[in-house]
Amino acid sequence: MNIEPIFYPPSKSEIQNRLIRVQEQMQKEGLDHYVSFCPDNIFYLTNFANAVHERPFVLVIPQKGVPKFIVPQLEIPHVQSRAVSEIELIPYFEFPAPAGRAWSDRFKELFENNPRIGVESICPLQIYSEIPGERIRTDIIDDLRMIKSDYEKGRLAYACQLATEGHNLLLSSAYPGMNLMEMIGQVRELIFTRLLTDSRELNPFATRISAVFQPPSVSHDPHNFTNIDMRMEPGGPHVSIVNAVMNGYGAEVERTFFLGKVPENAKKPFEIMLEGRRIAFEMAKPGQLMSEVDRTVNDYFRKAGMGDYLLHRTGHGMGVTGHEAPFFAEGYDRPIQEGMCFTIEPGLYIEGVGGFRHSDTVLIGSEGPVMLTDGPIEMAELTFPI
Repeated sequence: MNIEPIFYPPSKSEIQNRLIRVQEQMQKEGLDHYVSFCPDNIFYLTNFANAVHERPFVLVIPQKGVPKFIVPQLEIPHVQSRAVSEIELIPYFEFPAPAGRAWSDRFKELFENNPRIGVESICPLQIYSEIPGERIRTDIIDDLRMIKSDYEKGRLAYACQLATEGHNLLLSSAYPGMNLMEMIGQVRELIFTRLLTDSRELNPFATRISAVFQPPSVSHDPHNFTNIDMRMEPGGPHVSIVNAVMNGYGAEVERTFFLGKVPENAKKPFEIMLEGRRIAFEMAKPGQLMSEVDRTVNDYFRKAGMGDYLLHRTGHGMGVTGHEAPFFAEGYDRPIQEGMCFTIEPGLYIEGVGGFRHSDTVLIGSEGPVMLTDGPIEMAELTFPI
């Protein structure tokens, strides 16, 4: 599968096709309207990215016709400068506001005749309590986001290309004593320079670049980045991480690496992690249950004596965020479909030894996963001289 990286904004027809799919599913579920508060879902359907704060942004999608977007009045020019889709803007002046002039007053004016209204699972109570009629919990937009269009495949390929370049710089620059801020500065500068060179219309609300590492004294604790002065150490395992959303589309690439030498107690878990990764790649094909992929990997780890060192699932979805559904997770009994995008990242975490995890972003093709990110895999390739 040859995917050409692209970086330009979506066309009106791309956004319109997404809306059509949402409205078709609404009709199947017998919904008169669908209410979206999630900024990622709003971005998916409009190309407008907003930061959640006390002033609500609420998208109301009718079963037929143009969506209504309730927004603070001060944000109207912002929406108009970014939105690609056809939407009707419903402004309100401020929050809080006197009775009759609040966002909720404008919101409730859009409904009549005791409607059936779809509501996202993560809808805040502030919004949920104002929805009239029969409220139906359903994640239509999240579900449709799982299958990528040709346009989205190109955007993901572009983001992954930049993430790979940034990650390669991280690995090639590594040395004992390198601190987190030095590394962050180098990688972010490279990625931002590429993004701005390719598109001066970069949207900062849709761009978040995380480029970090964990030394072996910390890497057993995969989400511990509490010390901004963390430094690389001789030996390993270090874990490198580039997880980013680049002008609206996500990418992730991670590696376990060593500086100077590989400690003896790190060799076995590294190889077991690699085999778990190989199993996941082999199984990640259309029709296979995502739960079965994770269960098979975890069973292998348990049989290898590593069951006590499991902390997370085998992978997660990628799209307009860097971390979303669907999931390679036990209990998530959903079949893999062509056009889905995932990370594959089974890991092991041993206190006193360190963490072991490679992560790559892949697109599911007709025969299985297609790599969108890239990087060295084997221990010898990931052991750097000092």
